[in-house]
Amino acid sequence: MIVRIGGAGVCRTDLHVVEGLWRDKVQVALPHVLGHENAGWVEDVGKEVESVKRGDAVICHPLISCGHDLAARRGDDMHSSGGLFPGLDSNGGYAELLRTGERSLVKLPRTLAPKDVAPYADAGLTAYRAAKKASRHLLPGEFVVVIGAGGLGHIGIQVLRALCAAEVIVVERSPDALALAKEMGARHGVAADGNEVQAVLALTDGKGAEAVLDFVGEGGSVNAGIAMTRNAGYYYVIGYGGEIRISTMDMVASEKTIVGNLVGTYAELVELMALADRGKIRLATQYYRLAEANRALQDLRAGKVRGRAVLVP
Repeated sequence: MIVRIGGAGVCRTDLHVVEGLWRDKVQVALPHVLGHENAGWVEDVGKEVESVKRGDAVICHPLISCGHDLAARRGDDMHSSGGLFPGLDSNGGYAELLRTGERSLVKLPRTLAPKDVAPYADAGLTAYRAAKKASRHLLPGEFVVVIGAGGLGHIGIQVLRALCAAEVIVVERSPDALALAKEMGARHGVAADGNEVQAVLALTDGKGAEAVLDFVGEGGSVNAGIAMTRNAGYYYVIGYGGEIRISTMDMVASEKTIVGNLVGTYAELVELMALADRGKIRLATQYYRLAEANRALQDLRAGKVRGRAVLVP
């Protein structure tokens, strides 16, 4: 299955690959093509492909699943064995063409163009999965904190607004990102200036939030995020790079739940596209030519990207 790329999202995970954080997890031979947030048009299909045809606009689930083991049959492809993850363990979408599998493709409605939705394939899907988990227990009158309103966080805010009625508090160090968070529906904005825990406690009657979604996962966000989580609440860690340290006594006494989040399922990508089709979520996007991939990565590292960066061949 060959997809002609219409847009490839530039993700912080790409920076982590360049920095070597994935070296112990994934072995690749150089040169290696990055890009795991991909959308485009079906260019060529095998003789047994039935669900799509040449010319169909599609978004690619980031995993190419074998589809046969028990995890895949349960719809939990991210934990199945024998799959490929283009951009991480095989060549990805920083290119004109991408090789993928039929099981990975979600056809796009006419309202959505590939270059406008590519980052949903990972950033959007990851944010959706975490926000969906939290929405299942968040009730009106309760609070949810979003740490980091950047590429993933600004999507997570919108998903929370679409799926539940809890008040959204955003913690962010960038004034521009805080402004974006308000545009996306956040009720409260808190500067990550070292006093964010006290500010969140003040907004939540001293108890903390029922759920905290940490889209940063490094630096001081982890300790702050756990401290902002009320007793019997949930701390969802989405960003990574840091460490979680909490004593067993504190875990027992507080009954807090710590939940990891790894991308999302094919079905969740379909659900996310339904929200996008209905205008419930939108991406803040900056476009770069494919030849400008290095500049896009540098801008992302420097914090110059508002929302998501997308490469367009």
